[in-house]
Amino acid sequence: MEKQKWYKNPEMLIALTALFIGLITAFISIYSAYIDRAYAKASVWPKVEVFRSKGKDRFSYGVANRGTGPAIIKYVKVSIGKRYLQRWSDLPEFDSIYQSHISSTTLPAGEMLKPLVYKGEAVENILKIDKRLEIELCYCSIYDDCWVVSRSLQAHPVEQCEVNSKQAFLQ
Repeated sequence: MEKQKWYKNPEMLIALTALFIGLITAFISIYSAYIDRAYAKASVWPKVEVFRSKGKDRFSYGVANRGTGPAIIKYVKVSIGKRYLQRWSDLPEFDSIYQSHISSTTLPAGEMLKPLVYKGEAVENILKIDKRLEIELCYCSIYDDCWVVSRSLQAHPVEQCEVNSKQAFLQ
């Protein structure tokens, strides 16, 4: 009687087939979990925009979340030249303003915040300062994916939001 090769044995073929099906099932499960995670992240993805509005006797800065999830604002930097501001009142031209707190705020999807509103006759003075003013904002999603955005509206991904305390805007 001739001995059969191991791979021709029916029990071994069944075992190898079961192993192959198990490996494919495991791969599909892992890939499905990866896709589900990516979908979950995309479904709560914030997209923050920093903008300004001006009118005849009005001027304002705004921050809007145009994404699908909340934006956790970690820090804001406001600078004019190489000088970092901690409050709007650091500039004498911003003495007659209405303001809202923006640093360390959670901005829900579809919401807008106006951190500075000016109403008065000296809008031209404010516009002169506005040309030199830089605003940088760092925000994260609930999954700790973080981005930095400025008035250019181009968000850049970053590992995490860190700021020097001397550069942080406190208002």
